[in-house]
Amino acid sequence: MKILHVVCSPRGEASESYGLSRKIVALLRDRAPAATLVNRVIGGNALPHIDANYALTQHSATAETTQSDSVAQSDELIRELEDSDVVVIGTPMHNLSVPSALKAWIDHVVRARRTFNTGPGGKVGTLRDRPVFVAVASGGRFSGAHARQPDFLTPYLTTILGMVGLKDLKFFSVQRTGLGEEAVAEAWAHADEALQAHFSSLG
Repeated sequence: MKILHVVCSPRGEASESYGLSRKIVALLRDRAPAATLVNRVIGGNALPHIDANYALTQHSATAETTQSDSVAQSDELIRELEDSDVVVIGTPMHNLSVPSALKAWIDHVVRARRTFNTGPGGKVGTLRDRPVFVAVASGGRFSGAHARQPDFLTPYLTTILGMVGLKDLKFFSVQRTGLGEEAVAEAWAHADEALQAHFSSLG
């Protein structure tokens, strides 16, 4: 098994989302000790946004383009995704949605005539489905009966990754990280409980 671990936070290994995603990776490797791990760090300006040449390739199938750095980067990221058996994404929630780093990665891997095609019925993904675990850290509470802010992250990721064929998404979260140590400890307890329940149910 090959695990692709996408790290989105600008805080890197100090972030709650990284800690949660690493727990997911550890649980996966407990089940498959021989699994290989590919770490793709995209936070902190590690991944540039797409360039004009790349945008032109998406505008028209017959556009005259060159193999720019952005297209080459896209090819590399798509190959990582295609080669993976499981994807783990560790991401903060920024301004109620995905951070710009994760959006940049999405712009590279959600690519017309490469990871999806468009036909009479709309867009159809070309990637085989596989489990995608999304570890989310948020300063506020965005889910459950006591949610205090909207959530545009989970529906967006569900839709955009589904568009390329990745539909088996599972979300775990550490919420209320901006409300002090007690709130963070409580959030981690809930996250650990959810993780244990999920992986125990797999048998």
